[in-house]
Amino acid sequence: MPTEPENPRPSPGPAATGIGRRRALLAAGAVFAAGIGAAAGELADGSRTPGRDGATGSATGGPPPEAAAPFHGARQAGVTAPQPVATRLLAFDLPQTTTAADRDTLRGLLGALTRTLAAAATDTPPDPRLQGGTTTRLTSLVGVGPALATRLGLDVPARLAELPEFPGDRLDPARGGGDLLLQVSADDPWTPAVLAELATAAARSAGAVPRWSQSGFLQRTAPGTTPRNLFGFKDGTANPDDEAARQWVWGPAGPHENGTVLVYRRIRMDTAAFAALPEDRRQLAMGRRAGDGAPLTGSAEHDEPDIYAKNPDGSYVIPATAHVRLSSPRLDGGARMLRRGYGYDDGPADRGLLFCAFMRDPAQFTRVQNRLAARDALNPFLEHTASAVAYVLPGAPAGGTLGEALWA
Repeated sequence: MPTEPENPRPSPGPAATGIGRRRALLAAGAVFAAGIGAAAGELADGSRTPGRDGATGSATGGPPPEAAAPFHGARQAGVTAPQPVATRLLAFDLPQTTTAADRDTLRGLLGALTRTLAAAATDTPPDPRLQGGTTTRLTSLVGVGPALATRLGLDVPARLAELPEFPGDRLDPARGGGDLLLQVSADDPWTPAVLAELATAAARSAGAVPRWSQSGFLQRTAPGTTPRNLFGFKDGTANPDDEAARQWVWGPAGPHENGTVLVYRRIRMDTAAFAALPEDRRQLAMGRRAGDGAPLTGSAEHDEPDIYAKNPDGSYVIPATAHVRLSSPRLDGGARMLRRGYGYDDGPADRGLLFCAFMRDPAQFTRVQNRLAARDALNPFLEHTASAVAYVLPGAPAGGTLGEALWA
């Protein structure tokens, strides 16, 4: 949980036409506010900004249920569309042979995944298990890992790199890493499960080997409200606005402009031990009030935390070890991440957070996590068990394939 969100999420950017009935269901749902008027068309052409709750440019309101986030477009919908409540993350490895052969394998893999994901988003998906259901708002994203990019000489951002080891990490290599990462999300767990099966079959046929898979979920909330994490605190109040996202999330002008870097962390949370603390201690550890989500220095959820405010005795109102303080953009030159995290529950002793954050430079995460690892009051209740980094590719144009710019 290494960042503190404060503003609406960035614009999805320009999108291609050819929106089918099924893809038109993508941009609204239970955890996001419904809006009125022309929001659907504005979201589709990138002229409005969807927020965590589906809001377009604000913390309230949002697109109507038919707003569109097509598979084809400048950016992948798994980053730009409002966040569905169920997800499945998968990673694959490519066997190492020769550089030329492995590049051909990756081309085939990206082509197979493009066809599979695009077909699932059409009016008539070929698999009957994806037909005839209710609104699912299917979204997806595909990214390549740093090791594969280096091995094959791919055109990726120069700053793409694996994360260093952090104090307290207990990483299981079988649950993290990977040459290629795929995320599929929807408003029901059925759709990601079926699509994960189809994508895995397509990846195998292209020569890839499954590495790990992880399911996650979001709390369903009333329109315009923020979901809570398993500690009971509101999580993901807001995210960078368009201007901040252009600086901190998306790549600079050029071939990487519509790409970004995903940092994934599987974080086990000791929910029982945290819940046993008195409420005031939980709030001091987090730096926010549990009830309304407001920072300890504010009166409303969306108030900017004042990390320098002090009590009469000279102590900080938001303690020096509070999670909100240590993850504040004010300690990192204003840098912000786009957060799209999920909860997970793999048994009574293994529940927590699937931290998924998007940024231009993964070194940003390293700076924040180093501060948190050293002093965060939540550390006794957290254990990082898996990690991955991937360059999320620009979207595929209509008739095109993901990753077309990797071979420059």
